[in-house]
Amino acid sequence: MNVNKFQQDLVTWYEAEKRDLPWRRERDPYKIWVSEIMLQQTRVDTVIPFFHRFMEQFPTVESLAYADEEAVMKAWEGLGYYSRARNLQSAVREVAESYGGTVPADKDEFLSLKGVGPYTGGAVLSIAYGLPEPAVDGNVMRVMSRLLALWDDIAKPASRKVFEQAVRHVMYEKDPSSFNQALMELGATVCTPTSPACLLCPVQNHCEAFEQGVQRELPVKTKKKSDKKVRMGAVVLQAPDGTVLIEKRPKKGLLANLWQFPNVELPVGVNPRAALESFIQAEFGMTAQIQSEKSTEIIHVFSHLTWEIDVYIGTIELKSAKDRTKFVSKEDVETYAFSVSHQKIWQHVKGMEA
Repeated sequence: MNVNKFQQDLVTWYEAEKRDLPWRRERDPYKIWVSEIMLQQTRVDTVIPFFHRFMEQFPTVESLAYADEEAVMKAWEGLGYYSRARNLQSAVREVAESYGGTVPADKDEFLSLKGVGPYTGGAVLSIAYGLPEPAVDGNVMRVMSRLLALWDDIAKPASRKVFEQAVRHVMYEKDPSSFNQALMELGATVCTPTSPACLLCPVQNHCEAFEQGVQRELPVKTKKKSDKKVRMGAVVLQAPDGTVLIEKRPKKGLLANLWQFPNVELPVGVNPRAALESFIQAEFGMTAQIQSEKSTEIIHVFSHLTWEIDVYIGTIELKSAKDRTKFVSKEDVETYAFSVSHQKIWQHVKGMEA
């Protein structure tokens, strides 16, 4: 590969063809950082409106650092992978308290912050500060595997070092920001997973995989094991005064600190209605009457498991709520941060009453 010509072809294409994305109009490391965290595991089109709203609500390091966690979770609601938001706020708080509100440009300092890994570090340091650090995500590994005909399995963590070194070898040090973003853009729009648009590729002449005719065989990526499926029962319970019972999830673990409707895993062969009523009595010390037929079913897919949720409707006696539970008016339900699956449950219930 002629590295200089490759750099020139790639960056020239990027400057002419790049998508107009809101975070690309920024050099503020905080805003670039937020965008990179949002973009993890999430499509660009999904992130754009969230990014705008989040920046309106938390425009500075300090505004996010000292915000109420409930407000941050509500602003993040719908993006999923909520630990990203908690880690981001924790890290931003450290920036406010230890670095005077300025995102550190030092690699070791930035990587020491909670939730900041090699990719996020490389992206922010190169885009905001112009440092020649690789930013290797799935798109970039796919592009590099084809460009250099690398047969390392991109699903294996050890392979990341190989691809980071490969990017360092071809890094355009005069403009690391444009170079890294160009690699990402190429992977997102041209060098796609299943149908790479090789005839439109600006660096086709530099691509070993295209020359060898193996571009559809790369990258090597072993399939992960099948997801675990869990059958759940959830119930929306209304008290005599019209309020609805909600509960807050534990402080640690999956969907930590988000709100939800009472729910329980349903073992094979149990009566869902009876299981839910017993659960409500044992967990909350309250008596519930639940309709015998389920109202709907919600399927929610995580990266490692799938929830198959049978949704029921019922009534409940009004008692003093225990810790981490509340009776809230129907009008106020949507002011609380719920996971996507439980947002869908509430939208279903609202639709029934409309």
